[in-house]
Amino acid sequence: MAEVRIGVSGWRYAPWRGTFYPRGLAQRRELEYIGTRFPTVELNGSFYSLQRPESYQRWRESTPSGFTFAVKGGRFITHFKQLRDAQLPLANFLASGVLTLGDRLGPLLWQLPARQRLDLDRMAEFLDLLPHSTGRAAELAAGHDERLEGRAWTVTDTDRPLRHALEVRHESFADPAFRDLLRAHDVALVVSDGGATWPIFEEPTSRLVYVRLHGAAELYVSGYDAAALREWAAKVRRWHDAGHDVVVYFDNDAKVRAPFDALALRDLLGDIAVGPAAADLRTGTDLGTLGG
Repeated sequence: MAEVRIGVSGWRYAPWRGTFYPRGLAQRRELEYIGTRFPTVELNGSFYSLQRPESYQRWRESTPSGFTFAVKGGRFITHFKQLRDAQLPLANFLASGVLTLGDRLGPLLWQLPARQRLDLDRMAEFLDLLPHSTGRAAELAAGHDERLEGRAWTVTDTDRPLRHALEVRHESFADPAFRDLLRAHDVALVVSDGGATWPIFEEPTSRLVYVRLHGAAELYVSGYDAAALREWAAKVRRWHDAGHDVVVYFDNDAKVRAPFDALALRDLLGDIAVGPAAADLRTGTDLGTLGG
C-alpha cells in the first residue's frame, strides 16, 4: 500500500519555542515532541558537516517506532565537489553514522546548488554510486578514509531498501533525458516549491514522490494559505492514488509557518496520511509541562 508522510525540515528553531513547542519544553526534548506530532522529519545537520554515530543514535532513541528520518546528503558532495569524484566522500558520509538509524532511516536527499547546470555524464556517474540497500551502503561505508577512523559506523542491523531523492534548481534539468536517467536508477526527482525562485518539476521518476515546500511566495518565509494547501493536497492524492509513496516536508520555518502548514496539510489528506507514531513518548506525561 502506498503511504503519505507529512513532516517538517529540521526541528531546532528558536522562534518555534513557545509558539509551536510548548512553553517550558526543554530544548533537548524538541525532537521527542516532533515525534508526537509528525511521522517524519528531515535531518539537515548532515548537510553541513559529517555527524557522529552517537548523534544519530540519540536522534533514533528520541523518536517512536514507525518514525522516519529523511537524511540530507553532505554539501561537500553536492556543492563543493558538485558530484565529481564522489565515491570517497560518499563512503565518509555513509560511515558517519547514518546506518545507526536502523528502521528509522528514510530516503537520502541530495540537494544541488541553484547554479549547477545539468551534466548528464557527471550525473550518471554519481547515480551509479548510490546504494539502494543498507547492506550495500555498509559495504561502501567500509571504504571511508582516515578522517573517520575511530568514529565510523559501517554495519547495518539488517538489509533494507534505501531510497534516494535529488533536488535540482536549474532550468537545464527540464531535459527528458535527465528524467529517464533518474527512472533508470529509481531516484526521485524532488518536487521543490521555492516561491518561483526556481522551476518546479512534478513528473514522478520513481515510486517515491518527494516534495519540499520552501515558501509559497517568499523563500523560507511565506506560509501556504488554505487555497494553496488544497492544491497541494490534491496533487498528493493524485500521486498516492497512482501508487506512489509520498513524503512532504515544509521548509518555510522563518516565521513558524512550517509546522502549522504541515499539520493543516495532513488534516486535508485525512486517512491517507500517516499520523504520528505516538501521542507521547515513554513518560506518559504531557511534554508541554516538562521543563527539564
